Amino acid sequence: MTGKDPETTRKWLQLRLLLQKSLGKKPRDLNGVLYLIGLQELGQGVASFSKEQKQDILHIAICKVLSLSGYYELEHYDEEGWPHWRNVKKLPHFDLLEQEEFLKKHIIEYFEKEIGWQLN
Repeated sequence: MTGKDPETTRKWLQLRLLLQKSLGKKPRDLNGVLYLIGLQELGQGVASFSKEQKQDILHIAICKVLSLSGYYELEHYDEEGWPHWRNVKKLPHFDLLEQEEFLKKHIIEYFEKEIGWQLN
């Protein structure tokens, strides 16, 4: 994977605009969108989280979006309702920009398949 895919760029911008309409403000960056996904998947609503819990929420989101391509599978929920994931397929090695593009494609797929948004 090299360079930016114009379709991904277009859908990413559209996704951020839809999130802005829905939330009243546009997520600043990739981590902001991942945090929203993590909160959605955690299902505990907006609460006050520690720094460590916020990192865990990002991890939940990454595992969820990459599970759509079979990289992770849900293992179980702990007693507090937090999902735990297991890596089942080796992740490709990317540089930072390629990794960001890879995640954006999966995030777009998440919103299309799991949330039902049409991003054209």
